[in-house]
Amino acid sequence: MSNTKTLIAALAIAGASLGAGTAAAQALADAKVAVVDVERVMRDCTACVAANTQLQSQRQALLTFAQQQGQPLQTEQSSLEAAVKAANGKPDAALTTRIQAFQGKQQTAQRAVSEREQTFQRNVQFVQQQIAQKMVPVIQQIAQQRGATIAVSKENTIFSAASAEITDAVLTTLNQQLPSVSVTAPPPQQPAQQQPAQPAPQGR
Repeated sequence: MSNTKTLIAALAIAGASLGAGTAAAQALADAKVAVVDVERVMRDCTACVAANTQLQSQRQALLTFAQQQGQPLQTEQSSLEAAVKAANGKPDAALTTRIQAFQGKQQTAQRAVSEREQTFQRNVQFVQQQIAQKMVPVIQQIAQQRGATIAVSKENTIFSAASAEITDAVLTTLNQQLPSVSVTAPPPQQPAQQQPAQPAPQGR
């Protein structure tokens, strides 16, 4: 979960909304900025650590599955290549059938690995979504308590004084409000099937 672009974009929105509710014509007050180390929060929060551990296990299981699917195919491919070479590049009907069967198995294995990879990626995104949905309100809460009107991510900040940091407070509150997250994303929604058009009633 090293990619925090989505979270940083959400934080930018959060920063813009800290002062919401003031009159549109009111003069702008001097801005007070709060700084959050988003990458540290995503790495160190209680729910993040647990989710990362489980996602790593899922990733390893995916790699193991891909190897289990690929190794027999590699062996069979080598055997077929040797047979084609022995036939001087002109496979007979039986060898051609073997090659076609191998290609079918290869496509099936690739599809199975791809489906598991997509499931894993959905799980990663689902974890990030859950954390972001809870972290943004926490940042707003802590920033407002400290009198800040803007919250920015440390990753996009060239310099910030230690007094502007609210990362520790964000971590503490987030751990209280989000002790864990699910690492299993809901299945993707299937497009609704169109109902066949009913024939218009015929008049007598």
